Order: sequence, then C-alpha cells, then structure tokens
Amino acid sequence: MPVARMLHSVYQLGNPQLRIFRPNWFLTLVRPGKEQPPDTVQFRVPIEMTKYDIKNYLEKIYNVPVGAVRTRIQFGSNKKRNHLNQRVKTPDYKVAYVQLAQGQTFSFPNLFPEKDRVPEEGSLEEIQDKFMEDEKQRQKLDPRRGGVTEWFGL
Repeated sequence: MPVARMLHSVYQLGNPQLRIFRPNWFLTLVRPGKEQPPDTVQFRVPIEMTKYDIKNYLEKIYNVPVGAVRTRIQFGSNKKRNHLNQRVKTPDYKVAYVQLAQGQTFSFPNLFPEKDRVPEEGSLEEIQDKFMEDEKQRQKLDPRRGGVTEWFGL
C-alpha cells in the first residue's frame, strides 16, 4: 500500500518579509486595431489567466485602478502550410480589455513625433532635404507626354 506524501512548501533562508514573489505570467500591452474608448486598455495575456487574475495583477503589481475586465480568446489561423504541404496552426491567445476606474485614461505615447524645425544652413539635414527634393523633381512625369512613361519612346 503506497504511503501518501505531504507536499510542503520549499524552505527558503531569510526573513519571510524579505522574500520577493514574482508572477508566473506576463501581460503584453497591445495597441488596438480599432479605436477604443480612452479608459480602455488592451492586453495580450496567457490563456490560463482569469479576469480576477488580470485585475489582481494590475492592481497589486502596478497599482493601476481597474474598473472592469473583459476577455476573449483569439483563435490562431491554420491557413499556412509548411514545406511538406502540411497545415501549420498559429497558437491561440487571450485578449483582455481592461476598463480603468472612473476618471482614469490611457493614451499611447508618441514615440516618433514629426520634426517641425527648419534645418540650419549648410547642415547635413539641409543637404539631404535638398537632394530628396531634386530626386522627386527628377522622377516626376513629364506632363507633355500625356501619362506615357519615359521608358516608352515615341
């Protein structure tokens, strides 16, 4: 007759208050394809995560006030084929839409703002801009040819 074993937590040296517990999951912030309300944030999460896990994760680790969480499972496509002409399925994943608490908003930062400054005289940027303008003028079609390309001689 087998003897049942007791599973004990692994003993760690040190004061229990000094231990660091890291989460087993990762949430990926995703820029939504469709326009979302300003208080809604989209994440890609593991399938095993529940709505309550997502809410606790954001509130306890990142101190983000969460109002509501909606989830859906995105099925991976199986239209691709490999070199043996066998179907290849991309893995499924879960998408979470987190609605922040009342009064909270989120917007993605503008990482690549447009340059509105004028380049200085003789600088490398000014030379590059002048070169690009000349190239655009050179590649512009001749209006006298009536839309016929240059390589087609008349």
